[in-house]
Amino acid sequence: MMNLNSVVLGIDLGGTKILSAAVDRQGKVLCRDLTPTPVASGHPGVIEAIKESAGRAIGHKPFDTKAVGLAAAGLVESAGGIVHTSPNLPGWTDVSITQELARTFGKPVFIINDAHAAAIGELKYGAGRGCRHFIFITLSTGIGGGLVLDGKIYEGFSGFGGEIGHMVIDDDGPECACGNRGCWEMLASGKALEREARRRIASGEPTSILSYCRPEPERAQIDCLNAKTIHTAAVNGDILALELIKRHAYYVGVGLANIVNIFNPERVIIGGGLSNIGDLLLKPAIEEAARRAFKQPFKGVRFMKAELGADAGVIGAAALAWNHVM
Repeated sequence: MMNLNSVVLGIDLGGTKILSAAVDRQGKVLCRDLTPTPVASGHPGVIEAIKESAGRAIGHKPFDTKAVGLAAAGLVESAGGIVHTSPNLPGWTDVSITQELARTFGKPVFIINDAHAAAIGELKYGAGRGCRHFIFITLSTGIGGGLVLDGKIYEGFSGFGGEIGHMVIDDDGPECACGNRGCWEMLASGKALEREARRRIASGEPTSILSYCRPEPERAQIDCLNAKTIHTAAVNGDILALELIKRHAYYVGVGLANIVNIFNPERVIIGGGLSNIGDLLLKPAIEEAARRAFKQPFKGVRFMKAELGADAGVIGAAALAWNHVM
């Protein structure tokens, strides 16, 4: 029997932050540490920051730590414990991260793509409970996806499956960091919304969006706008902000229709910062998906808001580790 203080350490490695948490078997976060990701220091500096963050999360608590689960953005080979490339971690190429962390912690370390981790978290503890076929989508700075098919996370032949943010929805669209053009991420992500807002403001369109920006040292005001700024302006009736969100909803809806047609899911679970815009974005997006998707699979799908919020990745990484040690 495991004692009451048995935990796994979940770590969510992102381009801006590292979240480490002790998580029990029920998916409850018992303690945590949040620290900036020192991307400029390369993978040695980031790995050192992970170790330090994990140490602070556990501290001197009387935990029996069984294993470590790590979620990371990018092309992650779970079986080999390798981050091949990551858009959020410049310079990372074929980094064998689990071996080094295992030596530090003296525990087995398991790694998975961050969106896959979030999908596992929602499957076990969130909006995916009791559902065998769902697609998890994170609408954030970029767009990530996790595919739960027949009750299991689907990673594909090499572990790189689920990159729904890079399906092309406009072959004449803006160039993506992946090298393609018109990826869903380039048209429906938070970064895309901000880019279009800056373009239209710079062209002289009247708007109150910038009045909601929080000024930052040594940055132009227009560079401080974000999706939350645009949402706030829209809620207060700004015409340009409302137009921007309406345009964005169109592109979100196009991608949702493709997902419904390809996977015929029971649920589509939507998380990430952009989902906080709520019905102003999601309602017209779902209506657009309804116009484009096959009628029968669309009738059967249920669109849901993710339940785990910013903890989805770290809880999912912990769930992955628990799956290996229970």
